[in-house]
Amino acid sequence: MTELALSLNGAAVAEPAEARTNLADFVRETCHKTGTHVGCEQGVCGACTVFVDGRPVRSCITLAAACSGAEVRTIEGFDDDALMARLREAFTSHHALQCGYCTPGMLVTAYDIVRRLPDADTATIRSELSGNLCRCTGYAGIVAAIEAVLANDPPAAVVVPLPRQRRARPALAVATAAPPESAAPVASLDGIEPLTDGTRLARTITVPAPLADVWAVLTDLDAIAACIPGAQLAEPPASDGDGQPFAGAYKVALGPVTATFRGAGRFFADTATHTGKVVGRGRDPLSGTRLAGELSFAAAEADGQTRLDLDMVYRVKGPLAQFSRPALVEALADSILADTAGALAARARGETHAAPPAKASGFSFLRIILARLFGR
Repeated sequence: MTELALSLNGAAVAEPAEARTNLADFVRETCHKTGTHVGCEQGVCGACTVFVDGRPVRSCITLAAACSGAEVRTIEGFDDDALMARLREAFTSHHALQCGYCTPGMLVTAYDIVRRLPDADTATIRSELSGNLCRCTGYAGIVAAIEAVLANDPPAAVVVPLPRQRRARPALAVATAAPPESAAPVASLDGIEPLTDGTRLARTITVPAPLADVWAVLTDLDAIAACIPGAQLAEPPASDGDGQPFAGAYKVALGPVTATFRGAGRFFADTATHTGKVVGRGRDPLSGTRLAGELSFAAAEADGQTRLDLDMVYRVKGPLAQFSRPALVEALADSILADTAGALAARARGETHAAPPAKASGFSFLRIILARLFGR
């Protein structure tokens, strides 16, 4: 146990914390800010949503140690905030709460929607709320309340995202100082071996472009990274074995839950057989979740187009592991592959095509999963 210092609702706080303490327990049990509610304790329901450095996070799966030096704001920290006051009034007038258990997290998310998406329509609001669950209201009143605030010249937000920075963590057993944003990821190439266990996912996609042109993109790491939503390449580490080394980050978002896995890996390609493999490891610094994956691919000509057979095995360990359930991963993979295939085809034809941002809604996942279940 060591002393953890941060700013909580504008006041400096320095209290003892164990390495395993999550942010929700720290603000509730140690700092006595009980307005933050804990529901599923898996980052799914959104009741515990708070702002960390001006960004909504799930406090039940965020280690308190990861917030050393950060600005944390819970629902109690908006007493003098005109925008939150307007939202609270709208929630009351539109009957947007019943039991009220989800309301603190729902208000934090609503605040983020209003400040970030001033032109949001009903569909966008519902999509943005997909990470916050309510068992009482049916959401209609919540959506109507946010629409009413957006339509009536809302006050400027006081809480805004701060510049991202890598802070030195306190001397806890699970935390180490992280490098600056521009530095190479913390993971190294040491010990990157094929996975012997994990969850397997196989897919086949068709890219409307000739095999030779598609293969040229597939074997160019910069080009293929630009085709994958949420992927970023950094300066690669020095090669210390077989395969082409690479380093970078992969960002994935589900509603307000966002993870950025930083790591390193190796890329193998055989032009003679048009087959290859990617092996990598990564870690999300905020939650401490670790991801290991291996992707094998084979490309073949198919009536002037290219068929890509993909076989992936992955393993997730840490607080975000509950999102690695096969149905969710399949839905996310299908969405990403559709965007990637379009970008890959455009690149193969010599067109400029930027991959869309890494963002997915719970409603889109639900539609895909239900379609798959009823399709059987």
